[in-house]
Amino acid sequence: METVANVLVGLVAALHVYILVMEMFLWQKKPGRGLHGFDPEMARATAPMAANQGLYNGFLAAGLIWGLIAADPTGHRVQVFFLVCVVIAGVYGAATANPRILIAQALPGALALAAVLVAG
Repeated sequence: METVANVLVGLVAALHVYILVMEMFLWQKKPGRGLHGFDPEMARATAPMAANQGLYNGFLAAGLIWGLIAADPTGHRVQVFFLVCVVIAGVYGAATANPRILIAQALPGALALAAVLVAG
């Protein structure tokens, strides 16, 4: 079960690296605009906000990667902490911005969290 948990944590970390890239570097380009359906003007106007969000997603990814490489018990505790952060951010984002975030962010985080806790 520990291998499954590590794979899921790695996938959640990769997801947050992807979000970082989309929000910090591709927001005003076609892939970033297509993600939210923004026209170039709206993407330009919201780019600073998106870059800030991307940075936070990068911190989540960094924390999850730290949790994967740190020795236990630190690694386990760090994984739990950052996965809880991912789930909370996903639920909040779904409630305030876009319900799709519940499936795209909170659900993978919750599945990885469950696996980490079971592998414990």
